[in-house]
Amino acid sequence: MRRFCLILCLILAAGVSVKAAGQDETWSLEKCIEYALKQNIQVRKSELSNERSGLYADQAKAQRLPSVNAGISQNFNWSMSTATAGSGLTGTNGSGYSANAGVTLFNYSKITNLIKQADLDIQAGVYSLETTKESISLSILNAFLQVLYAEEQVKNSRKQIESTNSQLNLAGERLALQVISTADYAQVKSQLASEKLTLANSESQLAIAKVNLMQLMELPVTSDFNIEHPNMGESLNQKRLPDVKTVYETALAIKPQVKGASVNKQIASLDEKIAKAAYFPTLTASATVSSSFSSAATDPYTDQLNNGLRPAAGFSLSIPIYQKKQAKTSVAVAKLGYRDAELSETDTKNQLRKNIEQACQDVTSAQIEYEASLENFSATQESSALSDEKFTQGIINSTDYLVSKTSLIVAESQVLQSKFNLIFSYKILDFYMGVPLSL
Repeated sequence: MRRFCLILCLILAAGVSVKAAGQDETWSLEKCIEYALKQNIQVRKSELSNERSGLYADQAKAQRLPSVNAGISQNFNWSMSTATAGSGLTGTNGSGYSANAGVTLFNYSKITNLIKQADLDIQAGVYSLETTKESISLSILNAFLQVLYAEEQVKNSRKQIESTNSQLNLAGERLALQVISTADYAQVKSQLASEKLTLANSESQLAIAKVNLMQLMELPVTSDFNIEHPNMGESLNQKRLPDVKTVYETALAIKPQVKGASVNKQIASLDEKIAKAAYFPTLTASATVSSSFSSAATDPYTDQLNNGLRPAAGFSLSIPIYQKKQAKTSVAVAKLGYRDAELSETDTKNQLRKNIEQACQDVTSAQIEYEASLENFSATQESSALSDEKFTQGIINSTDYLVSKTSLIVAESQVLQSKFNLIFSYKILDFYMGVPLSL
């Protein structure tokens, strides 16, 4: 019994240590993106689709090879016979063997174009997969920054509570000495309660942000999920002057959605060539060898097969004459498909250009907003420090003190918001320049 209890304790201890190890794990942005890309259903389905395209490409290439078939038949026949001993049914049996092969010699390059199209389908699938991965990575980046922002909000709320709590203790001492009124004390106490509510809301927003990030990662929601806190650096403002033309030209050369649209246009052009093949003759070559055996013959089985060998070879030419507009319609539809692919490519490029224009403007605006919020926070912080000192000395009442404190809270919140807005703007611009997402 003691041995059993000892083993049980060791198992429980191991479980606790494993859980503790999981709690200490922190997730960097790169790790979050890597995990999300492995777990995302759309990514995995795209990978399966690409595997199917590879199989279809192999099948298309095999169309160049001859087709070979073999056949075996066994027949039983009965007939009425009139012999001297009487009449009745007599039976015979026979077997036949054949092998044939055929290969297409000419079909206006239809097979060649089908092979090219299958290879392009593989490329298009790869670019589509990369586009999906980029979209997911951007979503993870946004969610990750939202968690960082929410954590900063929680920290600021706690600092404000500590400051207000100290002022409330001071206000309590002054109230006991009848230096301030009960109304002044109540206002400070009310401010503390308001800041505690703000903290509760901030903690709630943090929890929601973490859940959102974990769900985007396809990670089961857990309470011990923690992210890595990168060092943003003191000089956050890089004072960039993004040029739309330069960024756009760079993005055109590297972005998978643009390459995918170009490949889809090539696929559509091959559709037209494949459809035109229906106007032209198809030349095929074939070869056949066969033999048979019959029980009615007197020769042995092997001799019948050897003597009955019948090899044959030939060519066939299929010439289309009238196809009820099938070929004409197919060609016309293929031309429309090519025009549609051209429009899709143009739309993809236009959308990319618009996104880059917005990204460049966002960087410029975010830099200005960040500097303005820093300047406002610095001035507000200085004013708030004076108000704290005056309130401590009893020079100003609680109303003036709380007005100053509220202005500081608002200014600090604006700095925090503009800070993460600037970081996100930089990362989006880097994304279009081909820089890997990282913090």
